Amino acid sequence: MTTPVMLIAALVVAIAIILFCIIVLKLNAAIGLAIASLFMGVAGGLDLLTTVDTVSSGFGNMMTSIGLPVGFGTILGQLMNDSGAADVIADKLVSAFSEKRAIWGLSLAGFVLSIPVFFDVTFIILIPIGITIAAKINMKMCYVTGCLTIGATTAHCVVPPTPNPLAAADIFGFSLGTMLLVGLVVGFITVLVSDFIYIKIHNRGIWNEEKDVNHSSNVVAELVAARESSSNLKKPSFFVSLLPIIIPVICILFGTLGSAVFEESPVICSFLGNKLIAMLLGTLGAYLISLPYLGRDKFEACAGEALKSAGVVLLITGAGGSFSSVITATGIGDAIVGLLGTSTTSVIPAMFLAYFIGVIFRVAQGSGTVAGMTSMGIMATIAPAIGCHPVWIALACLSGGNSIGHVNDSGFWVATNMSGLTVSGGLKTYTLGSFISSVCIFVLAIIGALVIPL
Repeated sequence: MTTPVMLIAALVVAIAIILFCIIVLKLNAAIGLAIASLFMGVAGGLDLLTTVDTVSSGFGNMMTSIGLPVGFGTILGQLMNDSGAADVIADKLVSAFSEKRAIWGLSLAGFVLSIPVFFDVTFIILIPIGITIAAKINMKMCYVTGCLTIGATTAHCVVPPTPNPLAAADIFGFSLGTMLLVGLVVGFITVLVSDFIYIKIHNRGIWNEEKDVNHSSNVVAELVAARESSSNLKKPSFFVSLLPIIIPVICILFGTLGSAVFEESPVICSFLGNKLIAMLLGTLGAYLISLPYLGRDKFEACAGEALKSAGVVLLITGAGGSFSSVITATGIGDAIVGLLGTSTTSVIPAMFLAYFIGVIFRVAQGSGTVAGMTSMGIMATIAPAIGCHPVWIALACLSGGNSIGHVNDSGFWVATNMSGLTVSGGLKTYTLGSFISSVCIFVLAIIGALVIPL
């Protein structure tokens, strides 16, 4: 019989295997997760065939749940980018603020655009606007890059349909509407609070224009020139541009409302609230608004380009589902609960455990997707014994995975290079901004877990 101590030791070794495969062997994260899942199953007392079946079923269940929605969401975002709809949203949100407060508009624009669009695309769309604003009011680039990072990484961390928050509802067993509502509220508050803290920190003079800016880089000038050259192109209106984002949000909330109001949710509410249908309708909306600006001939190219990035994310997310299924099958949750205690007083230790597992993975291997998925997979085994709604534990996991992005994180290099900064400049903007956002999400999750427990 496998003892609780042996189970916890096996989990520690499995985590070490994942990190070793990614950091030392430079293998794709999905391979590391698969190897760790096989080890965990056997070391946790499952026989070989049961372990393999659990790995396969875990991957399959995760893909059944989020595979098509993530794929549709990626195509939706690509269409918004290529049609100019994302540019329209960005311009409108930024222009709603005065020049002195435009940096707040830029951050909120990053938040809105990163709901359907991956971080790197959002950043590339918005950084020319930020550069233009900075030039007009003589603002240092540190404010632009940091606040934009806060907005974009926050949405990517907590608001579906980005992969991790989309998967969170299935991993922890609560409705996607709950994740969407909580993610939007927590995310919006996080952006405002984090921007304020970040600006206050930089107002104290930690920025060094000589050392933190790459003065030999031409990227900034090229981005501004490219944006100006495309400014005369025909683009959809602001309201029309928002439709691909609004449609799935309304559908998911409609499904959640049906469950809350009626004892048995009407079929139409359940149908429209299903994430597959919601994302399909949103993607069809993106196709319709893009047709006059792209034409049918470019649709296939858009979808192909979008799915290049979605493929890797889906593979890692599915492998995370395998790892989660295996550690659940071993019964390790009981062992961890034994360490934390089973009363409601275990909420705080559980939240900190969730957060720091995510932090460790993010710092060690860079990927927020891997960090969040691994942390959620581990914490899902003990969530039923913790005296709070699992959405708060999910947020703790996700915030840990969004914590400290540095030189081993692709997003760090996108933000640093696109802003014309040095490595030290990237650390003072991207790394600092994402860390402040992470801590803010975590604090709000703790408050939610204590004030709104179940």
